[in-house]
Amino acid sequence: MSDKGVPLYKDSSKPIYERVKDLVSRMTLEEKVSQLLNDSWAIERLDVPEYDWWNECLHGVARAGRATVFPQAIGIAATFDTDLVFRIATAISDEARAKYNAAVRIGNRTRYRGLNFWTPNINIFRDPRWGRGHETYGEDPFLTSQIGVAFVNGLQGDHPKYLKAAACAKHFAVHSGPEADRHHFDAVVTLKDLYETYLPAFKALVDTGVEAVMAAYNRTNGQPCCGSELLLVDILRKKWGFKGHVVSDCWALLDFHKHHKVTSTPEESAALALNKGCDLNCGCVYKHLAKALAKKLITEETIDVSLSRMLTTRFKLGLFDPPSSNPYASISGDVIGCKEHRSLARQAAAKSIVLLKNKDNVLPLKKDIKSVYVLGPNAASTEALMANYYGISDRMVTILSGIGGKVDNGTSVYYKQGCLPDRESPNPIDWSTDEAQDADVIIAVMGLTALIEGEEGDAIASEYKGDRQDIGLPQNQVDYVKKLCQGKTPVIVILAAGSALAIPEIHEIADAILFVWYPGQEGGHAVADVLFGDISPSGRLPVTFPKSTDQLPPYEDYNMTGRTYRYMTEQPLYPFGFGLSYTKFSYDQLTLNATSIKKDQDLTAEVTVTNTGTVGGEEVVQLYLTDTEASVETPLYALKAFQRVNLGPNENKKIKFVITPEMMSLVDNDGQSIIEAGQFKVHIGGTSPGSRGLELGAAELVEAVFSVF
Repeated sequence: MSDKGVPLYKDSSKPIYERVKDLVSRMTLEEKVSQLLNDSWAIERLDVPEYDWWNECLHGVARAGRATVFPQAIGIAATFDTDLVFRIATAISDEARAKYNAAVRIGNRTRYRGLNFWTPNINIFRDPRWGRGHETYGEDPFLTSQIGVAFVNGLQGDHPKYLKAAACAKHFAVHSGPEADRHHFDAVVTLKDLYETYLPAFKALVDTGVEAVMAAYNRTNGQPCCGSELLLVDILRKKWGFKGHVVSDCWALLDFHKHHKVTSTPEESAALALNKGCDLNCGCVYKHLAKALAKKLITEETIDVSLSRMLTTRFKLGLFDPPSSNPYASISGDVIGCKEHRSLARQAAAKSIVLLKNKDNVLPLKKDIKSVYVLGPNAASTEALMANYYGISDRMVTILSGIGGKVDNGTSVYYKQGCLPDRESPNPIDWSTDEAQDADVIIAVMGLTALIEGEEGDAIASEYKGDRQDIGLPQNQVDYVKKLCQGKTPVIVILAAGSALAIPEIHEIADAILFVWYPGQEGGHAVADVLFGDISPSGRLPVTFPKSTDQLPPYEDYNMTGRTYRYMTEQPLYPFGFGLSYTKFSYDQLTLNATSIKKDQDLTAEVTVTNTGTVGGEEVVQLYLTDTEASVETPLYALKAFQRVNLGPNENKKIKFVITPEMMSLVDNDGQSIIEAGQFKVHIGGTSPGSRGLELGAAELVEAVFSVF
């Protein structure tokens, strides 16, 4: 008992570790085991309420009713705006707390009603065929790290005692398809690629204090990720010092004996996972922990370690404390879908939109244009807004609705779907392409939805369990756009998708192309804001767009050679970091404060960016480094810093970057991070280095060379 006359674990003035230890000591073995499953039992005699750990919030509180639906994760990454991401995650955690508080009041403690969230997904989107890639922040480790850190900090809050919500870095590690094989696949990876590409974002989130890590379904280098000595013990706990809890992906422990064949029974699978530090089982295998204990495959002390980690999270969330002591317990339902959050969703969607082509400055359109013909399977589709892991909003603004609400009252707006999303129509009659030629502009809203690309079991229109075998648009959509472009009417193509699309034919014939990802509930408003010039597009590609599937290495090969802008030698259709604006930017000569520095010194790089156009706009200034004299193979280019800058017409600003020793380090073949003497090249501009971005209209990058000794 505490000095307040209550059990110590109920005394909120005591340190959490003491309260956890006290509560664990009062539990029976059966009760302990029950708390290591995602649907944790209530223990009424101890006043421990039931709690389901399964919860999602990739781009808004998901699967729990009404919530603000922000752009899908890949669209959030396309903003290259960490402050915006922090504000999005803060809004999500406000709504999460409000929804939790309301659910508790009516006794609803079911799945998707908790305060821990299995978000963000920080896997590297190494291959555009992976259906779940739109859940990620793209192909670059640094961008993924920066967006992920901002999201975690916004979600978890900054209270000195309580977590606002508990974030989770997933899926640890080396996980990005094939989706159909994830339950038995072994992702074989070199130590160099592991530490150079697949782990940096996880390390960054651990360093920022992420509360949980979810282990992946697959094996990595022969070991199942949910029971990996290398990943969970050597790297996560020992090397990185992670103190939070580890959760399995759902039913992943069944794969140990059913598919990976590394164990023979559920008891052995439970023991392997627990002994390697997997604390929580999403699924049912940990129901066999008591049998595993009886067979001496585990010890009760090991159970207590995992239980303590799980209870620590619940105490940090304030779930055992009086609501009056926790400021987050007073957040009301007024914040859910509020005006401020809708405005933020609209801003985020607009900043995520990438202008890929704008022939003869056909965009922006005038609002008093006489007639607009809107076509395409995604024009009136809410599926094209939501992506996967979504919440529900009563204000889903389709692209068609956004256009209709933006134009002048005298403008005629016509609409027909025109074609099906992914197959030829059984009815060959087509009136739409002829009618559309009578309009002043054709807006063709094409692309994919999460029914075509997504997670195994969710993407019900996919032939490949959510993956794509071909990364082009469905051929029927390509053929339809070709028909639209045969006339003289300008054709604006808007593409909704969550991954790179190989669209060389569309690029050649369309007058303008906007890539809008899955833009969330305010997507229609945001697209219209950009189409009609209220906002100049400023999104940048967080993934490389190849010209065709033929440019990709074999999907099952996790070697990074030839993958992403960092290692790809072939010319892409659209490069990483690329995106046009309604204005033009230029960069003056790059200056460094030194041309030779010691290994432990910083280097300052400065450049002046000028808006040379007649309208305002935002430029995403990107800094890339190349180690030109490395002793091992290193990335061709590596993003190391970026800044958004808002410039009015003819305005300029000096942008400063500090290049740190960490940025100059390389990963050797043993996976060790070291700094070598030698020469480095630094590029700064509005896209990744290479000729393709310049060909498409990006500002010329500036560069300089320095040496390290």
